[in-house]
Amino acid sequence: MSAARPLPALRTLAVVATLPLLLTACGYGAESTADDKQTQVAADAKKLSVDEVKIGYFPNLTHATALVGVQEGLFQKELGGTTIKPSTFNAGPSEIEALNSGSIDIGWIGPSPAINGYTKAAGKNLRIISGSASGGVKLVVNPEKIKSLKDVKGKKIATPQLGNTQDVALLNWISEQGWKVDAESGKGDVSVVRTDNKVTPDAYKSGSIDGAWVPEPTASKLVAEGAKVLLDESDLWPDKKFVITNIIVSQSFLKEHPDVVEAVLRGSVKTNKWINANPDKAKASANKALEKLSGKALPAEVIDPAWKSITFLDDPLAATLDSEAQHAVKAGLLEQPDLKGIYDLAPLNKVLKAEGEPEVDDAGLGAK
Repeated sequence: MSAARPLPALRTLAVVATLPLLLTACGYGAESTADDKQTQVAADAKKLSVDEVKIGYFPNLTHATALVGVQEGLFQKELGGTTIKPSTFNAGPSEIEALNSGSIDIGWIGPSPAINGYTKAAGKNLRIISGSASGGVKLVVNPEKIKSLKDVKGKKIATPQLGNTQDVALLNWISEQGWKVDAESGKGDVSVVRTDNKVTPDAYKSGSIDGAWVPEPTASKLVAEGAKVLLDESDLWPDKKFVITNIIVSQSFLKEHPDVVEAVLRGSVKTNKWINANPDKAKASANKALEKLSGKALPAEVIDPAWKSITFLDDPLAATLDSEAQHAVKAGLLEQPDLKGIYDLAPLNKVLKAEGEPEVDDAGLGAK
């Protein structure tokens, strides 16, 4: 990879939340509602090096580690007397801005905004400290218009945003078919239509799009409207795994409060273990959290298939993040980045070792 240098912004928004949010006055995100179970601090609980840790995430199933960990009080249990303060976001750039400003300390976020945030700050603002989820992205189409992968040519396919994680994935897949599309305009052998996930189902029903390359639960919402899954993105990756959600931390917070970072990571590892051991309870917990944030739970016909397509894990799948960055470069949306140092997995590997789990790898992109 080339040496670090100023880079144009990757036009990226992380997986756009599919549920309505109210923005706080600061403009970054909405404070999550929290019941006693989520933030209950025992009277004799020992406080860590800060009174409060501010975490951010999306009200999205691919961020279920955060949703469930907060909902079930699993993070608070590890933090002891240090209070957890959750906030939710509907776009990657706003979460990165919040991290940069100190409005949050730790966040769950997709690979594209993490890459973009790191490169725009010349590697001085964040570190990826863990994985959280893999999968949960599908190409769903109108079965009356598209019956096979070759039929995608000439059709209108939606992605959440120009340059976001799914947009880059679709552009890369189109290129691998030998088709041509102008990344900026979305015009070419396939019409790539950038559409907010909140309105994609209506766009599908109206016939203004023929399909969409989208994350869950939007994909399952489209299937509920009669669409069919044509391709699961997991099938395009080695071992059917690719990063969809990472955990990031500000470098200053990591340096000044390693005990708090380690506690949050313990909470994340234990939450993922609980999710995988209790999938039905975890699904219900995530849906309860979504209902609190949006006022409406996901129906079974949407959450059931969506939940099954997501894998919750601690491994950040670093090699796949590097591949996603190269896909953005190939599409012309990102200059060759220097991602050396984007990971610091030492705290996670310490937690994993204590839990009797194998260590994870940073694919040569770790901080020294």
